[in-house]
Amino acid sequence: MSRIAATFERLRAEGRRAFVSYVMAGDPDAETSLEIVKGLPGAGVDIVELGVPFTDPMADGPTIQEAGQRALAGGQTLEGTLAMVRAFRAGDDTTPIVLMGYYNPIYNRGVDRFLADAREAGVDGLIVVDLPPEEDAELCLPALEAGIDFIRLATPTTDAKRLPRVLENSSGFVYYVSVTGITGAAAAEAGEVGPEVARIKASTELPVVVGFGIRSPEAAETIAGVADGCVVGSAIVAQIAEGKPVAEVLDYVATLAAGAHRA
Repeated sequence: MSRIAATFERLRAEGRRAFVSYVMAGDPDAETSLEIVKGLPGAGVDIVELGVPFTDPMADGPTIQEAGQRALAGGQTLEGTLAMVRAFRAGDDTTPIVLMGYYNPIYNRGVDRFLADAREAGVDGLIVVDLPPEEDAELCLPALEAGIDFIRLATPTTDAKRLPRVLENSSGFVYYVSVTGITGAAAAEAGEVGPEVARIKASTELPVVVGFGIRSPEAAETIAGVADGCVVGSAIVAQIAEGKPVAEVLDYVATLAAGAHRA
């Protein structure tokens, strides 16, 4: 059983929802970033999403764009991100890590090499926002063959005709984007999200986790309550951007995790 599947099975047995956190690898610098990532499970994070910095992050709002620019300016690379996963795995062999980013760095490295290196480093899943289902042969299917989950995004515009195609080769969990737009653009509303999550769950046995627009413990609790879990990214990255000490960032993450786990 994969780490992702095992995590959701454990949470179901405990009657809890998943809390997923996103941070950008290498932000504000490689050393601090690794310290934060290592501290996330202790702050209550069930799954770590680790952003791979890229020069043209089309799905991301200003907060995460700027985090990527800081990471790139500090010398963060795809190789450095995989090294960060290896360093994390040296002390934690149970918490799933999902790399989230864009296809160009993977394409530049070469799919076969990337998947072999990611598997060896301890990566559990991929979210590649600019590869639609029509391009599954490019990375999705090879990733599944390599034992790495390929997590697809569903959105408010994913209609009944499109949804089966989105779900076809998805694995790990489905990431439901709660708002129409970029990260950090608007607040998620449980009254709108709940029916959409139910619609997706009627078509798949995969867990559905909701992200975008969640900024507080109360919002985490409310949104997780209508799904299998929630993701917080921009709000955490904003704390890092303000230069908060690592301990303070992790304390903030712990409040969000507690909110999701109360759902």
